[in-house]
Amino acid sequence: MGVSKSILFKGLCIVLCIGSATGSYAENRIDTQRSDAPALSAYGEYAIGVRKLEVVNPKQIDILALDATKAKPNPLPTYDRPLTLEVWYPAEQGSTGNTVLNAFIRDGKQQVELHGKAVRDAAPLETKKAFPLVLVSHGYPGNRFLLAHLAENIASKGYVVVSIDHTDSTYRTQAAFASTLVNRSVDQLFVLSQIETMAKEEGSFLYQLADASNTGIIGYSMGGYGAVINAGAGITEQAVNSKLSAPFGTLARHQTGIRDKVDSRVKTIIGFAPWGMNYRMFNLDSVAIPMMLVAGSQDDVSGYKKGVRAIWEGAKNVGRTLLTYDNANHNAGAVMPAPEESFVFDEALGFDVSSHYIDAVWNNARMNNIAQHFVTAWLGKYLKNDSGMQAYLDLVPVSNDGVWAMDEDGKPKAEHTYWEGFPHRTAKGLRLEQLPAGQ
Repeated sequence: MGVSKSILFKGLCIVLCIGSATGSYAENRIDTQRSDAPALSAYGEYAIGVRKLEVVNPKQIDILALDATKAKPNPLPTYDRPLTLEVWYPAEQGSTGNTVLNAFIRDGKQQVELHGKAVRDAAPLETKKAFPLVLVSHGYPGNRFLLAHLAENIASKGYVVVSIDHTDSTYRTQAAFASTLVNRSVDQLFVLSQIETMAKEEGSFLYQLADASNTGIIGYSMGGYGAVINAGAGITEQAVNSKLSAPFGTLARHQTGIRDKVDSRVKTIIGFAPWGMNYRMFNLDSVAIPMMLVAGSQDDVSGYKKGVRAIWEGAKNVGRTLLTYDNANHNAGAVMPAPEESFVFDEALGFDVSSHYIDAVWNNARMNNIAQHFVTAWLGKYLKNDSGMQAYLDLVPVSNDGVWAMDEDGKPKAEHTYWEGFPHRTAKGLRLEQLPAGQ
């Protein structure tokens, strides 16, 4: 039976219109909570605000101005180092307004919209007790929005979260790797001091809102490298003197025996795929604060056995925890879901932009929810002294070994060892291992 051209044309128009409408309403969500998300990944009780800040660290060594093929200048050139910050914070209930984040993606050319729950410039919550401070530090390259899913999730639970755009290390400012090696941990502590100052200034929206004396640092990849240094690790002499290192020994400021002791304001760190140990960067004997590390067992950037796991094993003077996503690569847990606009091959980069975000095995939102769960437990324990969080950390090491055994009333039987907070049949493909200080 034949079909008229008129009917076919009308049908095609309907399909195209529906497709167009669907595309126009598509959103890059950073606040996804899957049905299989563990308990602590859920957003907290606080409304969330978000604001942008600009700070400048004066008289920093200008690594990009150094030429290792020439004589060492004396003195070393300096510059005023600018840093852009995004701050998520508990806000007044009922806050309404713009909830879109405008962020550049990996190609450094496309600016996309990310949709979450935080309201731009919302009034900060009036509180009698300041909230713990959490710093977030991206990879190389990255930007302050790469872990936005985690930042606003944490803020909803009663933290002030400050994510840093590290100059020379963002998608649009990427420059010599040496700048990242030298500046990353310095940036983190400088921002900590800036927030501490703002929290004491009556004219600042952070006034009496952030408690900088009670700080955690979350770092991904090179952000994790900086966090490990700020946990007390020293850079090895071998790394300082390497031909691939920063020129003229400028990395020596972080060397074992030269750098300052751990800043007392920093109570713990969480490192997602921290880079460095696979290149023998760290002396771990001086690590002095608890840390949780997160890794994919197939990480081919920071390494797993000789990389992240080696940091966990080597920091023997503190209690530490390692969360492993089995078969995940470098993006395990930290990176937000790939924006729709990133699914395109970039000739200049030589790869599909989405590969910067996605994992070959794990779904990003799934990894994010798991990370939100464990980060909530860890920060709750170490920054809020919440003893109830320990139950989410005292687990059988291999999730697949957990036994689900509930009675008719839904209460656990003696043989129940399933991971706390994980719905039935969902604690799969994960490991959570712990080592106490001295072991």
